Amino acid sequence: MQRAWRRLPILYEEESVTNSESTRTENRLPARSLTYRDRELEVLVGPHDRNLKVIEEQFGVQIVPRDDQLQVFGEEAAAEDTVQLLKRLLAIIRQRHSLSDQDLKYALQAVQREAADDADALLAEALLVSPRGKPIRPKTAGQVEYVQVVADNDVVFCTGPAGTGKTYLAMAMAVNAMKEGQVNRIVLTRPIVEAGEELGFLPGDVMDKVDPYLRPLYDALIDVMGADRLQRHLRRGTIEVVPLAYMRGRTINDAFIVLDEAQNTSTGQMKMALTRVGLGSKMIVTGDVTQIDLPPSATSGLVHATEVLGAVPGIAISRLTGHDIVRHDLVQRIVEAYEQAQTNSTAAAEGGS
Repeated sequence: MQRAWRRLPILYEEESVTNSESTRTENRLPARSLTYRDRELEVLVGPHDRNLKVIEEQFGVQIVPRDDQLQVFGEEAAAEDTVQLLKRLLAIIRQRHSLSDQDLKYALQAVQREAADDADALLAEALLVSPRGKPIRPKTAGQVEYVQVVADNDVVFCTGPAGTGKTYLAMAMAVNAMKEGQVNRIVLTRPIVEAGEELGFLPGDVMDKVDPYLRPLYDALIDVMGADRLQRHLRRGTIEVVPLAYMRGRTINDAFIVLDEAQNTSTGQMKMALTRVGLGSKMIVTGDVTQIDLPPSATSGLVHATEVLGAVPGIAISRLTGHDIVRHDLVQRIVEAYEQAQTNSTAAAEGGS
């Protein structure tokens, strides 16, 4: 099968190695060879050659640095995949002068799925840099598309399972928009719905009572912009974190609005929230339709809105999948297991009917 790899600009010379005796290593012919530059090899191989060992284990090949080349020994298909992976990693190093464990993990997954777009996503520009110096950027093809859709539309619905970066990237885009002067403030909101358990009486005033529900939004903002900077914006009112019920009757101009956990809104709440958008404002609505905490008889406002508004100009829908999960590897396996269980249950129900 012909592989449909999107070719990068020619940054590295690549050549097939002939059968000459001079190229033999341990009586095996190197299937492919890749040229690197300057000090790129030190970054690529990682501490104690850790990165090369991971790649060799994944593809069943041997990678031998020799002079200014990396020679790949192994079966033809595995060697081709390895060379494509190494090209992507070298391109990342040229762009960032570094290579993280996550970069390696995502590039490996992209090559193994033959997903060239996911591999290209690793070269996406950072939205901003966190206070700890961590570049915040989309890491998968789905996330790159999500960011682009938000840039092109005033209202965007983003659905997807846990760990796909729906809320985190929304926060990063909101902070970047305010930093660039595209909006004057950020308004973050969530519906106050208990996740399948009764919390009972909570002490304090109204904001004390709703604070536990809003805490994930604060946590994401702290990671993106730092606690001190967040507190300054909260005091000035340039960032608001409020329960969805407090949005009624408002018109919000020149703001970046994020409605999180929108799968737990009613259809009425969703309509109310969407009609708060004023002049110069942009809105992202995020949610996971597989984790709805509403009563079984209630219709999710997020599900309803994506069905009703998908064709409205200026509104777009970005759907992330399990391939876009960027948390711990175990999260992706958990999501896939639940999806498979749901598929099996649906098939059994249809077979019995």
